[in-house]
Amino acid sequence: MERNTILFNSPDKGDQQTTEAILRSVYGALEEKGYNAIDQMVGYILSGDPSYITGHNNARNLIRKIERDDLVEELLRAFLKK
Repeated sequence: MERNTILFNSPDKGDQQTTEAILRSVYGALEEKGYNAIDQMVGYILSGDPSYITGHNNARNLIRKIERDDLVEELLRAFLKK
């Protein structure tokens, strides 16, 4: 039985700058409130639970504007510099 590879296509690559700006803003808000920003953001990405993100500076609403798969894609792209 042959299995075909499923291709994953991201909707719009033009939003990368917005995604980066939101990630930086959320990171800053978490740091300002004294949280370990990386741990909190990982918790959100893995669980989808927005309560990992502070409401400070509207961070919780900002992060919810981006689909979690887009967040993971942005992080991989930055890590791999692609």
